[in-house]
Amino acid sequence: MNTTPTDQQVQAPQVLLVDDSPVMRSFLKRALAVSNFPVRGFLEAGDGRQALKVVEQQHPDIVLIDINMPVLDGEGFLCALRQRPEYARLPVVVVSTDATESRVTRLLELGANGYLSKPFEPERLAGLLARVLGKAAAT
Repeated sequence: MNTTPTDQQVQAPQVLLVDDSPVMRSFLKRALAVSNFPVRGFLEAGDGRQALKVVEQQHPDIVLIDINMPVLDGEGFLCALRQRPEYARLPVVVVSTDATESRVTRLLELGANGYLSKPFEPERLAGLLARVLGKAAAT
């Protein structure tokens, strides 16, 4: 089975950005624009609880989420999301400054599809999203 993303597999996703910092959400948008990563649109949430509501109502194609947030953090969001069968395959990429090996391992075990440590180059973000979305489309 070919797991290399094709243009058709990675067509302009709707991206949910979850971070308690509006500045970081804006930065993620700019990073994807600078890297020429095709995006159909952006949805935003300031914490994991808001993000769960957005997922239910708007059905994004991929979620980019921070770990450390008020109300419901990224780990709590991931646990709640993966408990619901209808969202078991929704790609989630964690973007955080907390890049300890144990934290990354735990998040991947909980069902994160990728992890990117801040700070990062826009091309690294775009490449990770293309790989995650390509794998999701191939399954």
